[in-house]
Amino acid sequence: MDVKSEREADVAGIAAAIGKPARARILCCLLDGRARTSTELAVVAAVTPSTTSVHLQRLKEQRLVKVLAQGKHRYYSLKGASVARALEALSVLANGNRAPFVPSTPTGLRAARTCYDHIAGLLGVSLYERFEILGWLVSHSTTNDNACDLTSKGAEAFESLGIDIDATRTLRRRFMYPCVDWSERRPHLGPAAGRAQEKMDTQGPR
Repeated sequence: MDVKSEREADVAGIAAAIGKPARARILCCLLDGRARTSTELAVVAAVTPSTTSVHLQRLKEQRLVKVLAQGKHRYYSLKGASVARALEALSVLANGNRAPFVPSTPTGLRAARTCYDHIAGLLGVSLYERFEILGWLVSHSTTNDNACDLTSKGAEAFESLGIDIDATRTLRRRFMYPCVDWSERRPHLGPAAGRAQEKMDTQGPR
């Protein structure tokens, strides 16, 4: 099969994956950038949990969604911005509108809280997104633990804020990974680096 034929086959596979109504509902639900469990997506797709698992596997195979395992839960989200742009374009063609995500968490609890011992809520999510924009984080999404790490720029920035990176890395827990926030359904920073960040925010830089 030549390169052109392979590309056409890939396009056909993606189109077929999106074309199933239940899978389209799942993808459109994830367009708001928030991660959801398969149980929640089963409700959205209006199919059984077992059927939803099959649909999610198909979407994952076509690189349309990614999964983050966190404790006993598995959270699904869109694979990336390119997937979101393609779905938005299809929505324009279909002249469709998406119902916005409406969290049921009390406002104060959504704004800022801790997740075990690191910053969570809208504040934690906003910090994580800001760190990404500043180029402080690098993803290791090819690994099984969904870890991320600091870039050299990020390490320098954290050190300047009073966080001892070397000491934090020696703690008997994972250094850093995107922890899905249960109210925002987007990641905040955890665990050891998130704890160090929380201490920095409450005590101020040294």
